[in-house]
Amino acid sequence: SITMASKAAAVLLLVYLSGSTFGIKLTGNGYTDILIAINPEVPEDPVLITQIEEMFKEASRHLLNATKKHLYFKEVAILVPPNWNKGNYSKAKTEVYDKANIIIDEPNKLHGDQPYTLQYGECGSEGRYIHLTPDFMLNDDVSKYYGPRGKVFVHEWAHLRWGVFDEYNEEKPFYLSGSIIEATRCTINITGKYIHKRDQRDCTTDPVTGLYTEDCVFYPDKQQTTSASIMYNQGLSVKEFCTKETHNTEAPNIQNRLCGNRGVEEVITSLSVDAGVAVVPTPPSILPTFTVVQCRQRVVCLVLDVSGSMAAGSRMLNLRQAATLFIQKIVEDQAYIGIVQFTATATIREPLTLIDGEASRDKLVGSLPLSAGGGTDICAGVLGGDGDGAIGDAIILLTDGESSINCQKRVNESGATVHTITLGPKANIDVKELSDISGNTESSIFPNVYRYLNMICLFFQQLESTGLNMIGWFNGSVSIDRTIGNKTSFLVIYERSPPDILVLSPFTRTYDTSHFKHDAPAKTLTLDIEGTAETGQWKYSLLNKESTAQSMSMTVTSRAVSDAIPPVMVKTHMSQQSSNGSKPMLVYAEVNQKGVPVILADVMATLKSDSGDQYQLQLLDNGAGADAFRNDGIYSSYFTELTTGKYSLKVKVHNNDGMARFSLRRHSGALYIPGYVVNGQVVMNPPKPPVSEDDLQADVGSFTRTVIGESFSVLLPPGVPPPNFPPNKITDLNAEIEEDKVLLTWTAPGEDMDQGTATAYEIRFSEDSDLLRSNFSTAHLVTYDLSPKKAGSPEKLSFTLFSIIKNGTTLFFAAKAEDKSFLKSETSNIIQVTKIVPKAPVPSPTDAPDTSGSGVNITAIVISVTTVTMVACLIASVTMCSIKSRRVNHA
Repeated sequence: SITMASKAAAVLLLVYLSGSTFGIKLTGNGYTDILIAINPEVPEDPVLITQIEEMFKEASRHLLNATKKHLYFKEVAILVPPNWNKGNYSKAKTEVYDKANIIIDEPNKLHGDQPYTLQYGECGSEGRYIHLTPDFMLNDDVSKYYGPRGKVFVHEWAHLRWGVFDEYNEEKPFYLSGSIIEATRCTINITGKYIHKRDQRDCTTDPVTGLYTEDCVFYPDKQQTTSASIMYNQGLSVKEFCTKETHNTEAPNIQNRLCGNRGVEEVITSLSVDAGVAVVPTPPSILPTFTVVQCRQRVVCLVLDVSGSMAAGSRMLNLRQAATLFIQKIVEDQAYIGIVQFTATATIREPLTLIDGEASRDKLVGSLPLSAGGGTDICAGVLGGDGDGAIGDAIILLTDGESSINCQKRVNESGATVHTITLGPKANIDVKELSDISGNTESSIFPNVYRYLNMICLFFQQLESTGLNMIGWFNGSVSIDRTIGNKTSFLVIYERSPPDILVLSPFTRTYDTSHFKHDAPAKTLTLDIEGTAETGQWKYSLLNKESTAQSMSMTVTSRAVSDAIPPVMVKTHMSQQSSNGSKPMLVYAEVNQKGVPVILADVMATLKSDSGDQYQLQLLDNGAGADAFRNDGIYSSYFTELTTGKYSLKVKVHNNDGMARFSLRRHSGALYIPGYVVNGQVVMNPPKPPVSEDDLQADVGSFTRTVIGESFSVLLPPGVPPPNFPPNKITDLNAEIEEDKVLLTWTAPGEDMDQGTATAYEIRFSEDSDLLRSNFSTAHLVTYDLSPKKAGSPEKLSFTLFSIIKNGTTLFFAAKAEDKSFLKSETSNIIQVTKIVPKAPVPSPTDAPDTSGSGVNITAIVISVTTVTMVACLIASVTMCSIKSRRVNHA
């Protein structure tokens, strides 16, 4: 089928130089395989390498103290750009930019020089990478506003490795703890002064909110008597993370909201990738060792299986189509490509060949094998393709995987980067291990797999990848946006006979079949647009002229219009590469333009199993359900239809209605320190450099992107039915005041996580948040007449707080959802409601006396959101609830 054909052509884009950021290992107590990569846009400077090494040495000491003499940094690799030429750098082995755990790059519009970590949201899950700028690393006048570089790095490492979050909150810097105003921080024992930033007077209270006014800032004492916490303010004398005993569960910060009010240390020891790690004696030296490496000319070896089993179906055709596309369209000029084929032995079809024009590409394509036959020895192919001087090269193995494998150790020792593509349904499970040992990808071509080449500065973009098995016309359209248009290509793959083709540009040109280059052996037709493609909507039509259905597909690719204009980029992945069904999987898609989030786009994920089952999920960036942060450019959804099999992931993103915009939402990062209190005096830092809202709110324009994630697998225990999941946890419970009523709002969860519709809600409240966390069943019940809406819909519930509640009374609310199987969600974040009755103003002597009675106290209620975990029950009937003999009426 053509679906099989297009997937084969597509999958090389998935594996070509792609990689996971999760290569860090913990060896004993020391972290190894840490990769820090410098972007090619950063000018060469040997001092930068020295500063990186000094930062890690300092950070290793801080990490050891913060983890109670447990963990430190042991081995670090620094990858310098190919265009650096002043140093004596070793040749990179498996290190590539896409795999880096830490990136040093020029500042983007959103973060400036602020160190930050890209996190997708799950508490306890590893982040994607840490971002640092050259100015932060080299300029002490920049770094001093964040604190010592080593301690700043430990703050970011906690985000990256352990999936914890910031304990400050710039949007909610204060909250009420009973009647006391507190700064959002951890621990509560952090001392300092509340000062107006403009005139350094003591802060004043807003009579309506009960909190300090907006121009108030908490300036902490630089020297603290408490030892925590680095995740609040890394610039203080604090040395540790908040523990279960010292954690501030009331603070309205992201750590509490997403981690169920657990302290950072508790997350590290119970939820993170290092949970349960045995403590071993710390060695005498905790200073890390460093290697500085450099990627040079790309050397790629295509290792092609031509054994007898490859003659089945269309496997050889798929292999040829994939290899042809890779050679003709994907690999860049000045790279070296070699071709090895194997049966029971390996044969070099083409030695390493420099790509320096169309002639060299055509020569390689002409050398691709056409037939199959003989035995199979995958090890002979992989090791035969790794000739002298090939250390660090990329080996792309295309095989049906029907062979025993016993060369994992030798492959690992070779230093080669192995990417495996399986073209058949019976691949040996050891095939995946060949990729795993070098930290790379293994993909199945059963699904329609195609991923853009996300190599730095190359900006290869896949805009469209779709196909149908049909008779007659197959129509579609694709957007060429203003950031792309160079080397635009339309690729048609067909099953039996070439279709008639029509492509219409937005304004001036019509292309028909005669404009396409036909490769009959590969069953492909290619149209290359000269120059820069027109911006706008391109339309295409394919006509199957046969009387019976055949499969046809259209793939459209393009590259950046110039180096100065970065295109909108999309990446996608699953939360797990394999699952036993014990918990739902999450689908993520990140949409950004050079680090600035793109929001309000339409994002659809297609997941397809090797048995043909297909699922479509809309990914949302709404801060609810699977999505941790609203408008951060990371779109998410749960995948709950788990049955045994191997799955592909394809995500299509488009903005045809012009709604997409850039976002001001920042990622987790080190606090810009406003100042300190030193010897009783406030020492202020300059204001944090502002972000230009005009730049970030600009229209992104119409665009289309299609990306493919790595394949993943589900293996349920034998005899166990597919899992049934509860509704997802409500994480965005919020509140506001409408006259004398409290209005609770949240986003509806689903029947199974964020899919479907839940059956009922339960809301409880108490004056004691600790009671809710420890013994919820004794808390008071709020009941309602509210049927849950479809997952993702807005929900609201209002009720009245009678004036007989005393001034200063604080109530805590939380919600839980239940499905038709009586499975309950985790408890939501807690909403805190405090009643404030300001005193009436004292009239001046010149004021006339108030005889109208209107000078009575004005009742106000202040709402602040904290994330205190609690347990709740659910009752769907309307009742009256009491709190200490006072009444709360449902409105």
